Amino acid sequence: MTKSATRKVRIGTSGWSYPTGDGTWNGIFYPRAGQRPRGRGKFDELRFYAEHFDTVEINSTFYRIPTAATAASWAKRTPPDFEFALKLFQKFTHPGMFHKATGTDPLDLGTKDVDEFRAAIDPLASAGKLGALLAQFPASFKNEADNRGYVEWLLEQFREYPVAVELRHKSWSDQPRDTMSLLSEFGAAWTQIDEPKFKLSIRQNLLPNVKTFYYLRLHGRNAAQWWAHEKSEDRYNYLYSAAELEPFADAVKEATRREVKKAYLYANNHFSAKSVANAAILKHQLGQDLPGEYPEEMIERYPDLKGIVKILPVTPSLKLS
Repeated sequence: MTKSATRKVRIGTSGWSYPTGDGTWNGIFYPRAGQRPRGRGKFDELRFYAEHFDTVEINSTFYRIPTAATAASWAKRTPPDFEFALKLFQKFTHPGMFHKATGTDPLDLGTKDVDEFRAAIDPLASAGKLGALLAQFPASFKNEADNRGYVEWLLEQFREYPVAVELRHKSWSDQPRDTMSLLSEFGAAWTQIDEPKFKLSIRQNLLPNVKTFYYLRLHGRNAAQWWAHEKSEDRYNYLYSAAELEPFADAVKEATRREVKKAYLYANNHFSAKSVANAAILKHQLGQDLPGEYPEEMIERYPDLKGIVKILPVTPSLKLS
């Protein structure tokens, strides 16, 4: 890809903060306390992440609407050319989950909810750092008249933003022209996804439906633990091989050849920073620079990174015994 083409493509991960659990990033992507560079004050995961990638997809906005102060903090702690993608609040896409979590009737959804979410993300939009909004619908969300009408309403409410729509039920890909027509009317990107495929899973060709932007998410292929898992993080315990990533690099190249203005690619296989490793490999496959330094533990765990990323130096006095 040419330099101008690579500048159109932003590659990152879904989320940056995984401090607990078996799949934590601490001690893998984020250096251990004794290995962190001195002179930077309190270690800031987002700042460290933004030294390596120019975009991130925020999942926490699905579970709660952030405060404007939080969004402003995200903007302040990242470089000027950094962009965020934000998942829409669950009340917009998962009313049943919202009701279970809050006990509140999701049927009262209206412009008040839209205004609240818009106000919360305004600091990012005003700073020019809001790349896209992601409307991720559940696998049970079928291509039916009421649901199509709701998608139209939702896209109209957020029309001033780039919106990517993730549909997972195969009924949407059974009628691809109708689905593309619905989304394209509002300039919305049909989110391309890689995930374990089951009987009712959506089928896609990885091609863009609009020229405004392209949006691709890699969830991993851990079919055994996709529905049956002890912890939710187990679902995303999957590492793509370099060969498995090549079709996605090719898909992004094809999108740019089709004059798509911007492309976003997010790795969501976040268990033990596997998404970080895969995002870095994809950047390399697309001929992008790989800025920042990676802890030696990261390269030892994911040897495909060896030779393509810089290793974080550790002064002898800080090395662990």
